[in-house]
Formats: sequence, structure tokens, C-alpha cells
Amino acid sequence: MLTVTSVNVNGLRAAAKKGFVEWLAGTQADVLCLQEVRAEPQQLPEQVRTPDGWHVVHAPAAAKGRAGVSLYTRREPDRIQVGFGSSEFDGSGRYVEADLPGVTVASLYLPSGEVGTERQDEKVRFMGEFLAYLKDLRERAAADGREVVVCGDWNIAHQRADLKNWRGNTKNSGFLPEEREWLTRVFDPAEGGYVDVVRSLHPDVEGPYSWWSYRGRAFDNDTGWRIDYQVATPGLAAKARKGYVERAATHAERWSDHAPVTVVYDR
Repeated sequence: MLTVTSVNVNGLRAAAKKGFVEWLAGTQADVLCLQEVRAEPQQLPEQVRTPDGWHVVHAPAAAKGRAGVSLYTRREPDRIQVGFGSSEFDGSGRYVEADLPGVTVASLYLPSGEVGTERQDEKVRFMGEFLAYLKDLRERAAADGREVVVCGDWNIAHQRADLKNWRGNTKNSGFLPEEREWLTRVFDPAEGGYVDVVRSLHPDVEGPYSWWSYRGRAFDNDTGWRIDYQVATPGLAAKARKGYVERAATHAERWSDHAPVTVVYDR
């Protein structure tokens, strides 16, 4: 089996103080993909920067205190790549991938955007470049007999079932028609060629949500969004046996505003 977990930690130094270290010690994951680390490696406590039993690659953003992605693997990767060949985004701490036997695993933090601002324009540019890369990655992997899984915070809810209050968010970044259509292209067998693994395992449910605002009682009321995905090539997606969100038991036990998304694959 191959167990892969992805989580936006909303600042790894803060998460480490609120329960991430204990969670890491207990996880059964073989691969862990982190997003929004927001720290240079030397700023992280040792038990998070280089924990026993893990091989770790951190890809911080050039802009201090922003973005940042990391990959933790139980076995040493055969190859590591930071960025996806983008002159604009490769220093922004938004993508890192590693080759393990038979599979390429990546951690992605797609820009969040905000309608009517440069942040949304940046998100659109990223999406355009990244879809082209995803296609190329899938084709190269297939030629090499490999599967691919890209895990992370995609910052888009694809369908109405992916957020509680979809009616109130149709004009907000994260649920815009053009963003949703872009994800449809990622999942189109004739274009991106990838599979939304958790949705394929849970086709007829609301959620399961992976992010809840800290405002109000969003977590207690389960007024969430499903924006954290494991997106895999069809061969690997077909081997997914279970996928679930590791939702904290109570608001007080959360160490991020996101929850880990875990999938267990047959190998």
C-alpha cells in the first residue's frame, strides 16, 4: 500500500506549536505533502525540519513569510524538482515534486486569488501555465511507465457539492465559473487526463470538506469548502482504496484551518 496525505498547514511554525508535531509522530502516511509552510527551513524547529524517519525537501517562497511547499517521504526520492519550469512562479514556493518507485508525487499550492485584483490575474496566469505542465508531466510519466499524483491546496471548489454555501460564492474567487471550468479541463480525459481521487471514491456526498474559515462557527457547523485535492493519473486513481479527511474532533484541537486529506492506494 501507498498512503499519501496532503495538508495546508497555514504556517508550519504555528502549526508545530498547536499539534502538528504530535500528529506527524502518529501518522501512517508514506508521503506527506505540505502547503503554505511560510518559513525558511532554518526557521523551523528540528523535529519539523528534519524529523526522524523522513526524507524532507522544503521549497520556500522568495517572498518571506508567504506560500512555501514541502514533501516528506519515508524513502529517499530518486529525483526532486522544485517548480515546474515557470519563469514567474518557480521561486514562489508553490510546487515541488519527487520521484518514488513507479510514481511521481507533487505538493501544490495554487494561488488563492481575489476578484478584481492582481492576485486573481496571478492565479489565472498560474492556471494557464500549470495545466500545460500537467499534461506534459502525465505524458512523460506514461512514457516512463510511471503514475502521477499532485496533492495540495488547489484553491478551487469544483462542484456545488464541494462547498456548503455555493449560492453565496458564485462571484467569489475559488468558485468562479472560469476557475471551475479550468478544473474540469484538468479532469477531462481528452485534455488534462487526471482524476479527482477523493470525489471518485465519494461521488454522491456533500464534501468531504477540507477547509473551514476561522470566522464564526464555520467548523462547528461544517460550513466548509473542499479545495484540497489528490489529483492522480487514471492508473493510480483506480488503485485508490479509501480516501478521507482527517477532521479534528473539536475546533480547539485544530492546528490549521485546513484538515489533512489522506488516500490509501494499492501498489
